[in-house]
Amino acid sequence: MTLSAPDKAGTGRRLGAALLVIATAQLMVTVDATIVTVALAHIQTALGFSGSGLEWVVNAYVLTLGGLLLLGGRAGDLLGRRRMFVIGLLLFTAASLAGGLATSQAWLLAARAVQGAGGAIVAPTALALVATTFPEGQARNRAMGVYAAMSVAGGVLGLVAGGLLVNYASWRWVLFVNVPIGIAAAFGALAVLPGVASRAGRFDALGAVTGTGGIAALVYGLSQADNGTSHWGDANVMAALAGGVVLLAAFVVIEARSQHGLLPMRLLRNRDRVGANLIMLGVGATIGGVFFFLTLFVQEVWGYSPLRTGLSFLPFTAVMLVATAAATRLMPRVGPRPLLMAGAVLNAGGLYWMSSLTVRGTYAGSLLGPALIIGAGLGMLFLPLSLVCLAGVADADSGAAASLLNTGRQIGASIGLAVLGTVAWTVTANSVRASAVARPVSRTPAATWHVAAYQHALTAGFDRAFLVAAAIAVLMLVVAVTVNRVRRADLPGS
Repeated sequence: MTLSAPDKAGTGRRLGAALLVIATAQLMVTVDATIVTVALAHIQTALGFSGSGLEWVVNAYVLTLGGLLLLGGRAGDLLGRRRMFVIGLLLFTAASLAGGLATSQAWLLAARAVQGAGGAIVAPTALALVATTFPEGQARNRAMGVYAAMSVAGGVLGLVAGGLLVNYASWRWVLFVNVPIGIAAAFGALAVLPGVASRAGRFDALGAVTGTGGIAALVYGLSQADNGTSHWGDANVMAALAGGVVLLAAFVVIEARSQHGLLPMRLLRNRDRVGANLIMLGVGATIGGVFFFLTLFVQEVWGYSPLRTGLSFLPFTAVMLVATAAATRLMPRVGPRPLLMAGAVLNAGGLYWMSSLTVRGTYAGSLLGPALIIGAGLGMLFLPLSLVCLAGVADADSGAAASLLNTGRQIGASIGLAVLGTVAWTVTANSVRASAVARPVSRTPAATWHVAAYQHALTAGFDRAFLVAAAIAVLMLVVAVTVNRVRRADLPGS
């Protein structure tokens, strides 16, 4: 049947509205991973958190988000994606309101954990809805490009929005801001997204327990491995990592034997999909660590305010959005593999350049260039990674495939922060000790000398971390060249 002009226009408007709702929800979830970071000092003052307790304002969200992604994606497959999408949005919104009203530490931490649970439902169902709502070809590619752009831009926009809200309103508004957005997105989803009936099947309860527990334990162990109070040899860290490995090994055995698996093993029989998920693991590792250490660098060494820090990332976001749009147009012509290779090369080059930051460097002279290159590389990567992961996946498994991709990024970010953190703080500590031994006799006040020495040591540590991140990007390139064999013709609609 051929659509008439009015029908095509109506369909286009409906798809445009659907994309707006999905993109808004994805942006809200990714913004919340960083928007609270800017407000941590104010939260600590208001609710009396200790230094070690304060990190749980972030970790409570990260742990439930990462741990429940697989369960959230499978729930959408079985119970209906629009239904679970709306439930996730309302859960996220209610938790944001509760967190903004928090008057105690336990109250806020519980709200942040529920926020993460809502996000774990929204993120995979949003990506699955893109795959099942938009027709194959350019329409789906454009929608995937917008989804990918929101996934990365949200982290930067969270820093900017957090700085503005904390400076001109209150720390509570970094949570309250989600309420009107979440309600509008939920009602919009009911109005424009297609409803799908529940599917036959049942939840893999044992797989849910082992998979969720394993991921949560792994993310917790990695997040604690180098947080200033714990280290890799700490008993709690070792127990969490060992427990995570054991639970994930049990999860694999259970899924291989289950007829209703939380993660159908057939999704991992495709080498291109495995390669794409490995690359996403590397993307999470590099971007998670780099954002964290770069934010610290410009504030601790260059003296930036939180708001100026967020604004300094805007050119990165802009070029990333442009590169994503370019990847959308290039995909039908060259296919995903050249884009994956180009994105990995750009990321490796940009990170290598960033490893030469200095104490006396300038934003325009030493940070803007590598940031733009890294942004371009990420813009080239996210669209083909999403398309390859969902290519050839049955409609019944699209939520599980989407949650696998999101889980890889989440675990990658935890691995990256732990590994790069170990490198950065070890080099920093060694540099401080070396500077203390070599300190010359001079008229420079001790306090001034110590600040300068610490800034130089911090710069040396962060530069080494950026260099390791560049090596991870090179490994991403190796995977793109050796594992991924996907061609343009292998993707539907290309």
